[in-house]
Amino acid sequence: MAITIHPIETGRVKIKKNQVTKAHNHFPGLFNILFGQEWTTWLPILAFVIEHADGLVVVDTGETSRTAHTGYLPWHPYYNRAVLFDVKPEDEIGRQMDLMGLDRSQIQLVVLTHLHTDHAGGLADFPQQRILVHPQEFESARGFMGRVQGYLPHRWPAWFAPEMMTFADGPFGPFESSHKLTADGQIVAVPTPGHTAAHFSVVVQDGELTYFLAGDSTYNEANLISETPSGLDLPSAAETHEKIRALAAAGPLIYLPAHDPESVKRLTKKQPVILPPHH
Repeated sequence: MAITIHPIETGRVKIKKNQVTKAHNHFPGLFNILFGQEWTTWLPILAFVIEHADGLVVVDTGETSRTAHTGYLPWHPYYNRAVLFDVKPEDEIGRQMDLMGLDRSQIQLVVLTHLHTDHAGGLADFPQQRILVHPQEFESARGFMGRVQGYLPHRWPAWFAPEMMTFADGPFGPFESSHKLTADGQIVAVPTPGHTAAHFSVVVQDGELTYFLAGDSTYNEANLISETPSGLDLPSAAETHEKIRALAAAGPLIYLPAHDPESVKRLTKKQPVILPPHH
């Protein structure tokens, strides 16, 4: 059965340009972001629903319209100075799936690339579903220290008790380990640390084409191609980006970060990454 990938734009976000592309000075990344003067244009907050023979696989849940409610976002320097959300009730993933005729009872799995609010804000729409997260990500996001790092664990639904995912299914291309999300191995998760220490991405193989649902591995395709780090990347990001480029060099790879304004167009037109000659 052919696979269909549905992009769902769950509202928009603006962040500082210094978060998308690392500033070249001696200040720490967070300082450059908090005190940067330039904002991006409105960027999409994308989640994806994959139609597969086994059922639906949801990759990230996008953001909630409650971000517009006074007091929903915490007093935190990042939320106070460096991010703006525009999410309406009709943008939320559950409502959009219902309008698209994507039956939530057919969901086999919800996977969260990481637990930042713009990827986990729509959790409330999936109370009956299996939800997979990385155990290290879950531990980082929990409790007081999670809140200090900018996660919103106090906004998770009371029922939220995700399954912990381990990468126990052996290598996948340049990635040393993977986790099959479908029995046939058409949809797999691969570790892509960098944006967070336990961030992962979802790879969909459909015939000759490979789709890479990148979460926040980079904020856009251009940064991947030009090897440009983001303002908050951990040291592990450089190796992650090299592996993604190696996968792109091995065959047609359609690269779909969650906040790239061009992701939906590349998905619709099946436009693979084109790497410069030295790769």
